[in-house]
Amino acid sequence: MAGLGYDLVEIERSAGGLLRVTIDLPWTAPSSEGGTSDAVAEASVTVEDCEKVTRQLQFALEVDGADYKRLEVSSPGIDRPLRHEQDFERFAGQVVDITLKAPMGAAAGGQVAANRKKFRGTLERVAAADGTPGWQIVWSEEPAAKPGQKISKKRVPAPLQALGFALDELRDARLAPIVDFNGRRPKPDTQVSD
Repeated sequence: MAGLGYDLVEIERSAGGLLRVTIDLPWTAPSSEGGTSDAVAEASVTVEDCEKVTRQLQFALEVDGADYKRLEVSSPGIDRPLRHEQDFERFAGQVVDITLKAPMGAAAGGQVAANRKKFRGTLERVAAADGTPGWQIVWSEEPAAKPGQKISKKRVPAPLQALGFALDELRDARLAPIVDFNGRRPKPDTQVSD
């Protein structure tokens, strides 16, 4: 995939001979000046990208004599899996869903039910006590406001909770599938003219 300019996210072989390949555009880490080195970080995989990879894979799989009935090439989607350290770097600050291998309620100082393994919150990079880099998820147990619901200004918001974890403690991590049907919103630092 790298030769074509794409990153391989995952390969899945399903019943009935389906070979599913998920690709993404390469991501470059932010430079020391604070921005990304190119616009690829904001772009997404198109249908043309999937067609291009499909043609190349069909040829390569035929040459190798791979056994499959149907090939499906797609983008990661809105619930993209996070598998590698680079994925976590790329999506720091985003809302993610994580599932732990073992419950960590006791490690969270009693803030969390002892048998809880699933969390949804904002992914943040933190430094551990020994100086090694680590990750945490920050969330609030406050239910989301319903559309059109008036919220009292006197109401005290629920406190934020945080749970630190290492990547080897995760069973699954994905971007939370949050859809905004009102369209793309400008970034907070973008000036909007009338």
